[in-house]
Amino acid sequence: MAQRVTIKSIAQDLGISHMTVSRALTNHPSVRAETRKAILERARELGYVKSAAATAMRGDATGIIGLLLPNIVNEFYARFANALALACEPHGIQVITHLTNDDQKREAHALLRLREVQADSVVLVPAPGEPDVVTNRYLEDMQVVQLIRQRTGLPEAACLLLEDVTAIGAAVDRLAANGHDRIAYIGAHTALSSGRERLSAFRNAMRRNGMEPLPELVQTSPPSFEMGRRSAGRILHGPEAATALVCGGFEISNGALETCLRHGVNFPEGLAFIGYGDPSFYEWIQGGISTVSLPVDDLARCTAELLSRGQTEDHKTVSLPAELIIRSSG
Repeated sequence: MAQRVTIKSIAQDLGISHMTVSRALTNHPSVRAETRKAILERARELGYVKSAAATAMRGDATGIIGLLLPNIVNEFYARFANALALACEPHGIQVITHLTNDDQKREAHALLRLREVQADSVVLVPAPGEPDVVTNRYLEDMQVVQLIRQRTGLPEAACLLLEDVTAIGAAVDRLAANGHDRIAYIGAHTALSSGRERLSAFRNAMRRNGMEPLPELVQTSPPSFEMGRRSAGRILHGPEAATALVCGGFEISNGALETCLRHGVNFPEGLAFIGYGDPSFYEWIQGGISTVSLPVDDLARCTAELLSRGQTEDHKTVSLPAELIIRSSG
């Protein structure tokens, strides 16, 4: 196995002091431009890799952030991960992604791995439940940004949220204006802050329009494609026939849509359908699926800017608005 390339071995190779090499690699102003260029070129040729631990010991930022997502089956999370990596690149920030499956033990394990590589910051979609002592300890020395959901008790955490309450309310308002009085809802369970807020938005809009949500037409559970598929089946074949459906989650919406299509539902005559998230294929189905569209790219840019400026210490909360897109289905 080849020996690891170090600052000292680069210095020996070039016949200069290791302090000059160290200063050049950290862009110190005392090193002449031509010397720095020669050192950087030789370091690349030899395959030199900066030590994150040594960088952190000097008190410098490592330029590493962690991104903790429940999964990347959900197209929203996959698109956000890609957009965040691209948005962070100009700031010299490297993104390391971990998947938690909404499990706190996996979340804690991912945070431990990020501590081991001396990550500066972490952006996480918090797993359901209250944080334990171990999780909080892992987060103590990192900038923390909560994404989409909020968990109380996390130390010094900024929040980047979606303001989708207005769009969900507007969806109900539109359906009510079109004469629907049996409006169903499928969303995430209320253990998630986003699940609570979206369900509350639906219920408030129903009552604002003089309707009481029917318990049998409101389905909440841990969010997934399969959950959306099953819940839509229960709504389609239950004793109380819904005339319209509002979805409160990306994969939930896709699962519910598949069930409707498999059962030959024609939108909006057979059922008015308003989804959540806006994958490209929504435009192609039966003249287009009405949906709550999410500002994924704006959310990623805002996250990158927040991290690059170190503003998470302000514990600021930023909410970006979702938009109701009206097409043929609802």
